[in-house]
Amino acid sequence: PEKRLTNEDLAQMVDTNDEWITQRTGIKERRIAAENESTATLAVQAGRRAIESAGLKPDDIDLVIVATITPEMMFPSTACTVAYQLGCVGKAAFDLSAACTGFVYALHTASAFVRSGQFQNVLIIGAETLSRVTDYTDRASCIIFGDGAGAVVVSRSKEPNTGLLYGQIHSDGGPLSEAMLLKPGSRHPITQELLACRDQYMKIKGREVYKFAVSKFEELIRDAMTVCELTPQTLSLIIPHQVNQRIIDSAMEKLALPSEKAYVNIDRYGNTSAASIPIALDEAFRAGRIRKGDHVIFVAFGGGLTWGNAVVRM
Repeated sequence: PEKRLTNEDLAQMVDTNDEWITQRTGIKERRIAAENESTATLAVQAGRRAIESAGLKPDDIDLVIVATITPEMMFPSTACTVAYQLGCVGKAAFDLSAACTGFVYALHTASAFVRSGQFQNVLIIGAETLSRVTDYTDRASCIIFGDGAGAVVVSRSKEPNTGLLYGQIHSDGGPLSEAMLLKPGSRHPITQELLACRDQYMKIKGREVYKFAVSKFEELIRDAMTVCELTPQTLSLIIPHQVNQRIIDSAMEKLALPSEKAYVNIDRYGNTSAASIPIALDEAFRAGRIRKGDHVIFVAFGGGLTWGNAVVRM
């Protein structure tokens, strides 16, 4: 989205300031969807650009996956709306909910469909309008999130040793599962009491999530490098979920990897959940940070709890 919400803007809304936000998160500003924008409208824009960039037409797409925790509505799926608006009429479409790990989950899913031979081209879109579920009276959480969408096309290739080489996805629905998001559903339907407690907005246990994320980021990157026998020299780039600058820096330091090996844009967009990796991937590609033959690691952690990694050879 075009609208920017800066740290200075937030200082007018809650008890915070630019220095406090920057030191704790690395975020300077984030994008916010306009009234006439939604998860679907952002997803359509990203999806259309990805299809064009891949040199394909909408009818070439066999499946549309939208990874999101802020769907257009409870049903039908956001993917059905997006596929229709893109012109992928009659093609398969569904949403995938894995919070901030959504893009990595979707990449594994798309790859499985392509490898099975069922589909030739799968469009993956990570899209979020987190501002719609953010409590702007809670300074601990409202400083973090932004809106956005990013997309890729996963296609069958005849070239050996390309595409998704390795990866893992995990979950743990234990005590920390409510650390990321709580919203109305079958367990907690919409009531006046729920609205009075502002439980329709995200709730975050920041300290617990921080500790878990630091350890998982390090573990996932180390696992990817070990299994694929990558070294700091042969690894081209790490594109992490843009969760927190301090978390990313801590993981890179523990792995003894130079900070420039991680592509970071959280300062400009905040945490956009499932959209963060594809947005960063697109920026890195356009900036010349990724070239054909490069080995790139995706790593993410999110509510659920969910976490996962992926090694891709471009």
